Amino acid sequence: MKTVLLVAQIILSVLLIGSILLQAQGSGLGASWGGGGESYHTKRGIERVLFGFTIIGIILFVILGILNLAIGS
Repeated sequence: MKTVLLVAQIILSVLLIGSILLQAQGSGLGASWGGGGESYHTKRGIERVLFGFTIIGIILFVILGILNLAIGS
């Protein structure tokens, strides 16, 4: 059981890394430190879906981590 949880957590972590990198694709290095923030736009389409997937993925990752701790004890 512990092996299944560990494999699921590794796969989920790779998916989360990909989704986070895809979200940061449009922002350049200057936008990270205050530049490029002249316009505000709402999330639409795939951007909104990707954001929702990231939030759900983070919640699942935390739950898997807690389950791994509970089973490991």
